Amino acid sequence: MNYHVLTLFPDMIEQGLHTSILGRAMEKGLISLSTIDIRDYSMNKHNRVDDYPYGGGAGMVMAPGPVYRACEAAKAGIPEGRRARVIYLTPQGKVFNQELAKEFAKEEDLIFLCGHYEGIDERVLDMVVTDYVSIGDYVLTGGELPVMVMIDVISRLVPGVLGNETSADSESFENHLLEYPQYTRPEEFMGEKVPEVLLSGHHANIERWRRDQSLLRTMKNRPDLFEKVELDKKDRGFLERLKAEEEKAPQRDA
Repeated sequence: MNYHVLTLFPDMIEQGLHTSILGRAMEKGLISLSTIDIRDYSMNKHNRVDDYPYGGGAGMVMAPGPVYRACEAAKAGIPEGRRARVIYLTPQGKVFNQELAKEFAKEEDLIFLCGHYEGIDERVLDMVVTDYVSIGDYVLTGGELPVMVMIDVISRLVPGVLGNETSADSESFENHLLEYPQYTRPEEFMGEKVPEVLLSGHHANIERWRRDQSLLRTMKNRPDLFEKVELDKKDRGFLERLKAEEEKAPQRDA
């Protein structure tokens, strides 16, 4: 996977991603990162990339020329005949999730465009952008942080990046379930013990317990996800027992 980031702050991207798991993945050649400073493609002697918006209003708008030329420079570094999706980070885009990450992880090259100020001239967006994506319903000062979030999520799905290929398969949002609780040594901490089933060595029972805990967490914390979960016979049995226990529990006075 090759990432190409068009940004006004390349150092922010470089410093944020060349560490930890992603840094090691880059050293191994599993993923690559190149940053393109949009200011380098300004025709202004002061490297200015923004101007006042037509029609008036607060703030400034990024001009189309530098953005277009920076995008063309990124595409020039991609082998001929290989398609690259251009992703613009904007609150108006499709909300990023695990399914979209899986889709992007199938690509060989992704170009990310980081906006600033009041946004980017609409004409150049129409010319170069293939995907409009948001990481949530809030506004940030620029696109760099959302880009780093997306690169982190997508990279975890690239074979070899995590080292343990089963890790990504058991994490939250796989099969629309939140991840089960995790524990490590010591067996007892401040009077709280690790669940006995995890110490039993009985793999089938452990897997069942983890599945049940994922079902329980998702049902309580993300009922919107739970509606999408495919339940088998054992899942339904667990949920029926859970419901029966809740009905038996003494009711609190209002």
